[in-house]
Amino acid sequence: MLFYPEERMALFIDGSNLHATARALDMEIDYKSLRAHFAKQGRLIRAFYYTALLEDHEFSPLRPLVDWLDYNGFTMVTKPVKEFTDDQGRRKIKGNMDIEIAVDMLNIAEQLDHVVLFSGDGDFRRLLEAVQRRGLRVTVVSSNRTRPSMIADELRRQADQYLDLEDLRGLFSKPAANGSNHDKMPDRDAAEQAEQQLM
Repeated sequence: MLFYPEERMALFIDGSNLHATARALDMEIDYKSLRAHFAKQGRLIRAFYYTALLEDHEFSPLRPLVDWLDYNGFTMVTKPVKEFTDDQGRRKIKGNMDIEIAVDMLNIAEQLDHVVLFSGDGDFRRLLEAVQRRGLRVTVVSSNRTRPSMIADELRRQADQYLDLEDLRGLFSKPAANGSNHDKMPDRDAAEQAEQQLM
C-alpha cells in the first residue's frame, strides 16, 4: 500500500457493494478497525458510508449498523429504497447510491489529496478519472479473488492503486466477540440480510 502521511484522505464506502464482496470472501468487516487503519495512513478528513434503507418497515435491519457507524466517526449517507415489480410480477427493491457517491466525491475533492473507494462497480470509472484530473490519487478496494470477480477491470485499470480486500483480511476482520457492550458493533446477521436485499 502506498500512502503518504501528509495526504488528506477520504473513504467512500459503497455499503451494499462492500458487503457483497466481503460475503463472497466469507469475511465480516470490522468498521472500527477499517477506519482506524486508514486514519494511520494519512490525514483522514472524512469516512463516508452509503446505504439505502427500508424506511416503510417498522424496523430496518440495517438501522443498528447505521446508528453504530454514525456514532463512531462515519458520515452516513442514506436514502429510502425504491420498490418495484418486475416483468414476472416479482417484488424487487433497488437502492443504488452511485449518484450520492459521485456528488460527494466531487464536492469534497478540493479538500483532499487521496480518495479511497470501496467498490468494484465499473460505473465509477469516469468519476475516478474526473477526480484524478483534479490532482487526486485514487485507491480502489474490492476483490478479484471471488468467482465471479467483484471488481470491474476498467475500474481497476483507472485506479492509481488497487487493494484486494482478501489481502486486508487481517486488518479488517471482525474480532471474536468480547469486551464491553459500550463499544461493541451491532449484531450483523440482520444487517447482512438487509444489505443482501439491496444487491
